[in-house]
Amino acid sequence: MQIFYAPNINGNTYTLPEEESKHCIRVLRLNTGDELTLIDGKGNLFTATIATPNPKRCEVIVTDVKTEYGKRNFYLHIAIAPTKNIERLEWFLEKATEIGIDEITPILCERSERKVVNNERLEKIIVSAVKQSIKAYVPQLNPMVPLKQLLAHDTEGQKFIAHCNSWELPLLKNNANPNSRVTLLIGPEGDFTPNEVDLSITRGYQEISLGSSRLRTETAGLVACHTINIMNE
Repeated sequence: MQIFYAPNINGNTYTLPEEESKHCIRVLRLNTGDELTLIDGKGNLFTATIATPNPKRCEVIVTDVKTEYGKRNFYLHIAIAPTKNIERLEWFLEKATEIGIDEITPILCERSERKVVNNERLEKIIVSAVKQSIKAYVPQLNPMVPLKQLLAHDTEGQKFIAHCNSWELPLLKNNANPNSRVTLLIGPEGDFTPNEVDLSITRGYQEISLGSSRLRTETAGLVACHTINIMNE
């Protein structure tokens, strides 16, 4: 199944962007009448056939649409501090998208070593992972914000903060409820400071552990993502 991202699709015809058109016609060598699949990132999965195999403006005709394709009965938002080595964050985004995540917010913490991220590049990685894993929903990637700013907003559902400042914390798997909305905070390489943990608690976040091992930031994020998905299977 060849998946193409069509965020602005509307109606029975659509023209693929130049990059997608080139991949479709010159790389995959598809031609008139060949079938392909489009996603709009909002839950719609379209079946279409090629009408005009132009490598710059490939026109397709939609023949079928499935709405709410792969819709889940829970919502997962992970707010994570970007790693100093940006490739580690990119790895997390790719794998978390493949497993299943709904929203990601990069956060700036007191011990953060990386203070800037390129959201345009990160979004491309997410879209690529969506197509790879045949999903119709593209996770929402928010701009980077200071942790305090994130905590200032009221958040619905269960709220957790994972940290290693204590070894006697309850496990995420024993405290998260299935079929619910979950927001989970993952800190930087140096972990959250005690002040950040205390502030989170005052905002209704529950301290949790992801296991007995001390994990890297990106690994902790992926373990949390996998745990919530397994609970909801």
